[in-house]
Amino acid sequence: MSEDDSELERLKAKRLAEMQQNISRKKIETQPTNSQSKITKNPRDVLIERLGFRGPEVLQNAESQFPNDTTMVVEKLAELITSGEITEILDGGKLLALFRSIGLNIRMETKINVEQDGKFVSLSDKLSSKSSDESD
Repeated sequence: MSEDDSELERLKAKRLAEMQQNISRKKIETQPTNSQSKITKNPRDVLIERLGFRGPEVLQNAESQFPNDTTMVVEKLAELITSGEITEILDGGKLLALFRSIGLNIRMETKINVEQDGKFVSLSDKLSSKSSDESD
């Protein structure tokens, strides 16, 4: 029986050593991810990851028209995104409404297309062609 006991103790010691190696390996694997999360991202990059359809276009126009104010808004939005208070995707319309609600009237390039002869043409082209037809 003492031979069985010594073999059992040897297996226990071997298993304990394996478990300790696994624990130390897991600690090493999790440390790089912790240090990566400590690296702070640029607030603009954090916001761009959460922008949807036409969001980057609105942000670019806001930055060119109101650079100082937009920087403050971007920093606050990035803070809210990282804290988890904003979880939804911000599309261009929502971002534009946000800027306008705080008093920044961001001007966006607008195009109106109309159908003419089965093709979509800009309204200005249609009106100019109509006025040239009338003058003939």
